[in-house]
Amino acid sequence: MLVVGAGYTGLHAALRTVRAGRHTVVVDSEAAGWGCSTRNGGQIGTSVKPSFAELTKRHGRQTARHILRDGHGALAWLGEFIACENIDCDFATVGRFHAAHHPRQFEALARSVEAPPPEFRADAYVVPRAEQRAELGTDAYYGGVVYPRHAALHPARYHRGLLQRVEQAGAEVIGHCPATGINRDGDGVIVRTAHGDVRARDLIIATNGYTGTLTPWQRRRVIPIGSYVIATGPLPHELMQRLMPKGRVVSDTRKVVYYYRPSPDGRRIVFGGRVSHQEIDPSKSAPRLRAELVRLFPELADQPLSHSWMGFVAYTFDTLPHIGKHAGVYYAMGYCGSGVAMASYLGMRVGEKLLGSTAGSTGFDGVTFQTRPLYAGNPWFLAPSVAYYRWRDG
Repeated sequence: MLVVGAGYTGLHAALRTVRAGRHTVVVDSEAAGWGCSTRNGGQIGTSVKPSFAELTKRHGRQTARHILRDGHGALAWLGEFIACENIDCDFATVGRFHAAHHPRQFEALARSVEAPPPEFRADAYVVPRAEQRAELGTDAYYGGVVYPRHAALHPARYHRGLLQRVEQAGAEVIGHCPATGINRDGDGVIVRTAHGDVRARDLIIATNGYTGTLTPWQRRRVIPIGSYVIATGPLPHELMQRLMPKGRVVSDTRKVVYYYRPSPDGRRIVFGGRVSHQEIDPSKSAPRLRAELVRLFPELADQPLSHSWMGFVAYTFDTLPHIGKHAGVYYAMGYCGSGVAMASYLGMRVGEKLLGSTAGSTGFDGVTFQTRPLYAGNPWFLAPSVAYYRWRDG
């Protein structure tokens, strides 16, 4: 069995299959984890962007419930997996403060807390603007909602621990080995790689934001978007306590969202988002992100940055992740910026599917993986879309 992609998705698929007794090989065009699996913000939520009402309108109430159940299940499952495997990655259930950037967004957030069926409300509660500084040391927002069960981790340490478990289980993980072609071979496939051909009974594509010409069908269905992140230098303890008193992960209601959190050691702020209509170098994104950070927290105006980086996430046209099998090839991808939990969870589930287990069933099964006319993987529409959503964000 061959997996292309050694991020969270591919490694979880490999772990499931190798522990079931399948000879498993994972290849990646770069070092294992080189992509966004080690270069994300480390925030963990329920990973489903559309609301219950939107999902019901699109897919019916039963499928909507199943999708949300997978979203909440992914969050719970990941915490259990990390604990069971004893992976040292600073995992902590810190809760999320989801902030309203406009008064009307606060009203919508307050309504959203009561909108889903009770089992999907996750103990969320509203924080009005007058009480906001108990959660976050800024007046730039208009209140928000706390989701107590959301969590955080150190993404690179998590990936390293996962990679160790995969290799200890007996899978081969080969970095700097790009796959360049796929041919059918009876009941299996032959995959051309930089190190030679690999003959496999089954193939899983786990490339997410780095999906390329190897799999044009999948490439037409994911939109690679750069997510840019900075980290401050170490900050005084008193300042961190004032700005982020409860140590939560934070996101906001903008379509072009900002997300941030204390670093795992509690000494820095890790701040991410998109600051350009086009993809740019992290050296250029850093001052723009810093300007947004200082707008929220003027006290940081004299504080230097220590790091700036980026990675590609994959959005989809329906803002849902997708999992399945096309032309004999299994895949899971399209996590829409919420991939720490869902990439891990659907990687495990696609491994179950390959093994023929009913445990591989998900709420996303049967949901059409959409594309658009004239789209072949180059998001020519991204710049005008970002400009439009920035205008809407006000």
